[in-house]
Amino acid sequence: MKEKLYTIEVMDALKENDECPCCYLERKIEQDTISFVLGASYMEDDIRGATDRAGFCRRHTKMMYDYGNSLGNAWILKTRMEFIRKQLSAQAKGKMTAPAGVKGPVAGIHSAKPSLIAKLKGGQGAKGIDGGKDGENWMKASEHTCYVCQKFADTYGRIIKTFLHLIRTEPEFLNQLKASKGFCVPHFADLLKACQEEFSPQEEERAVPALYQLMEENLNRIQEDIDWFIDKFDYQNQDADWKNSKDAVPRTMQKLVGTYPADPVFKQK
Repeated sequence: MKEKLYTIEVMDALKENDECPCCYLERKIEQDTISFVLGASYMEDDIRGATDRAGFCRRHTKMMYDYGNSLGNAWILKTRMEFIRKQLSAQAKGKMTAPAGVKGPVAGIHSAKPSLIAKLKGGQGAKGIDGGKDGENWMKASEHTCYVCQKFADTYGRIIKTFLHLIRTEPEFLNQLKASKGFCVPHFADLLKACQEEFSPQEEERAVPALYQLMEENLNRIQEDIDWFIDKFDYQNQDADWKNSKDAVPRTMQKLVGTYPADPVFKQK
């Protein structure tokens, strides 16, 4: 089956004029997944089977609580707790068991922070949880597994490949990128790495300098905004215009680490 390219989603993200289109897509996938698991799907056995095995990281557990569907949360927590209790009981007996029909480590449980190579390939962030000889290995590993994080990890590689595909095949796409606000530093690093690995020397020569220029211009823009935000607190500038610096702190945070600190709590509509 041909791998899906996220052309429409990438183009829509660029139209948002965000500080980073990958951040925009990551947030959308994250929110869509929260809405999905706490929608009617929480009553579906296969979905709860997946959330039972993977669980949720601290960040997404809090997002689920804030979302507002107490009954959906209760069902997900109920069966996740049952799953954990069974695994703990089996570990205590010295024979960590996988779910029926699965051999070896528990399937479907992966790191909430997949490696760069795993993300770009759209694959798994880490090996499944394996009780091994030490029960603490399994219990500590369960702190770093998340259904929502894995959903994005499974999609992220294809998003990066979509950027590469559009740069390769659409002459105007690079110009559209040049007119954007660029990327956050972490997502730019991933895109740059993918260019270096996937592009021919000719393609890399055409695209990579333009991407570096895009990032340099936009990091300079952010630097000016955060500098002026600080300067505005000098009494000599109290009557001066804020220019574009009023929201410089959250935008600089996003540019440096890829996050939306000023976002309101995501709630069920």
